[in-house]
Amino acid sequence: MNIALLSEKYTPDIGGLAISTERLARLLSSAGNKIRVFSPTLNLLPSEKRTLTHSGVSVTRFGAHKRVDDTLVDWFELIVSEHKHDPFDVLHAYFLTQAGFVATYSGKYLNVPSVVSIRGNDIERAAFDPSRFSHTLYALQNASAVTANASELVKKAKAFIDREIILIPNGVDTEHFKPMERNKILAETVGLKTLESDSSLSKVREQAPGVQIPIIGFVGELREKKGLKTLLSAYALINKKQPSALLIVGEVRPGEDKQVFDEFQILHPNSQIAVTGYISPKDLPAYFSLIDVFVHPSLRDGMPNAVLEVMACEKAAVATSVGGVSDVIKDSENGLTVPANDAESLSTAILELLNDQALRVRLGRSARETIQKDFTLQKELNANLNVYKSLGINP
Repeated sequence: MNIALLSEKYTPDIGGLAISTERLARLLSSAGNKIRVFSPTLNLLPSEKRTLTHSGVSVTRFGAHKRVDDTLVDWFELIVSEHKHDPFDVLHAYFLTQAGFVATYSGKYLNVPSVVSIRGNDIERAAFDPSRFSHTLYALQNASAVTANASELVKKAKAFIDREIILIPNGVDTEHFKPMERNKILAETVGLKTLESDSSLSKVREQAPGVQIPIIGFVGELREKKGLKTLLSAYALINKKQPSALLIVGEVRPGEDKQVFDEFQILHPNSQIAVTGYISPKDLPAYFSLIDVFVHPSLRDGMPNAVLEVMACEKAAVATSVGGVSDVIKDSENGLTVPANDAESLSTAILELLNDQALRVRLGRSARETIQKDFTLQKELNANLNVYKSLGINP
């Protein structure tokens, strides 16, 4: 098959959408398909486009305009032009709003099947944005097939239109994301070495000589939507009862979120927080090895890659029961779930795991078993291939 994959983000862009789009592109390519990715970027002028091939995937980036409608016109014309030279068998959009609209409209225009995949923010926020609502509804009504990566997103899409929405959860490479010993050198590199010598930890060391204080880990871009304030409030409550460190494997979003974060550190000078900055996916398992309890306090979400990856690394997780998290974590079976925006409940759950090693081990092992059983790369690939086949497209 010759597949055009449209996405608003693609690596090296940061975020779950970019990571997921690249994962699907590589999976489809590994199955013998020809993959052409088309994605706008602010790193090129509107008149520019650049095509590179990596790992068997051809990626065309084109310059985005300040006006979204101008970008969409260029996107549509690019797909039409490329189709004339090398006809596509299917147009697959990985995001409902802009990419979904372009893929669906182009598909109708070219008489080519289109698939639109709902990823999270597209259905949860675009629905309330008048400037994007018409594009969202058009894609849902006219795409040849619609998929979503979480049961909650399927339900929300069906509130718009009564049609089949196919559930395809994200997959994880469990050979890459797997348990490993704590990397002590890496701990020093990210600034956690000072935790063992801090004077405020003397009582902990007296009670358990040689034992490092526990590390609570968050993975991704920390911002309001990901539960920034809830996480910081919970961490402050935890530190009053038990000294601990907060490791942010990723970045704090610049602007208002960074201001909130900086103000917290000023008001809590004894807090022990390390921020790694962007970490390449290939290096993430080493950073996950530093974490005792993983926390994902999102206010809303799709199917967060971070949750799946950390669970695959056999880490006990505490997460809010939003979006696709509810499809993955079953409370007290393979992790703990808490209500969104509830710092008290979040701190209580984290403390329960910090103080119960046996529980952490049991939940961690069960977490990896869940990923190995239900969230594999092969299942994600097969499900997408089955969608294409249902549209009459065969390799």
